[in-house]
Amino acid sequence: MELQEVGRDVYACLQEDTGLGKSNSGLINRGGGLVVDTFWDLPHTREMIKHYADVWPKPAERVVNTHRNGDHCWGNQLFAGAEIIAHRACGEMFATEKPEAMQALRNAGGAGADSIMKVFADALSEFDFSGIELTPPTTLIDDTLDIELDGVKVSLIHVGPAHTAGDVIVHLPEQGVVFTGDILFRLCTPIGWEGTFDTWIAALDTIVALDPKVVVPGHGPLCGVEGPNEMKAYLEYVRAESKPLFEQGLSVLDACKKIDVGPYAGWTEPERLVFNVARAYRELRGDPFDSPIDITEIFTSMFQLREAWSSKS
Repeated sequence: MELQEVGRDVYACLQEDTGLGKSNSGLINRGGGLVVDTFWDLPHTREMIKHYADVWPKPAERVVNTHRNGDHCWGNQLFAGAEIIAHRACGEMFATEKPEAMQALRNAGGAGADSIMKVFADALSEFDFSGIELTPPTTLIDDTLDIELDGVKVSLIHVGPAHTAGDVIVHLPEQGVVFTGDILFRLCTPIGWEGTFDTWIAALDTIVALDPKVVVPGHGPLCGVEGPNEMKAYLEYVRAESKPLFEQGLSVLDACKKIDVGPYAGWTEPERLVFNVARAYRELRGDPFDSPIDITEIFTSMFQLREAWSSKS
């Protein structure tokens, strides 16, 4: 975890992207302070707060949650008394994921567990979801919200449903900085929950149109507009590759085995391709953007795809 200044009184707290849950956060250290996203568990959020304490006079009075996933909001309780701002859909779905269930999965990889459970438990092993009290947003927005922080303009812009229904990006126009939440996974294979390819691609276009000097992704290293442009190309590629395989009647897993991820093979966890092909299939079937996702089936297919790729190498 490291703190980087990305603008005057603007910081990014970055975690090296080694896989599931290693998200980024931001701090605007003006006007009482505003933090963009907390982390997945309390120990990681406490460490983030220690980094911010090197530059802030007191804990931030505001927190923005860019969306509902726990790795961007489960540390909220450590900002006692802060105004927590998010999109209405984030608030409505805030309790969709349960820390207790995640802790149970983390602890389920012991003796007697099957291979898939061991892989998932291992991915969660460095997190500790105990003690988390879900602390939902206190201020809900429907579209945009402008905040003035002692002369620094901060614009919250709803761009979902893309990664989730309530996706919000945080734009600092005078600083030339955008915090993207999980609209952008940088050099990291994206995962989508509620939303569509079109809306996600439009959200990436929105980031590019803002012409930022610095883009802080939800996961992965800092970048410029090359980051959203590259991820847009990935989404367009996966959607185009999926269509003929869907028309041939192939399963999602079999389709993934036929898709050459090429330059994206070096992104973190390329087997997340399964999520994106599954989304393409849902759209080709005409399913609603918020159709339930069979998480067990998708993670099982991810494991099987990783095994299939490993056997070829």
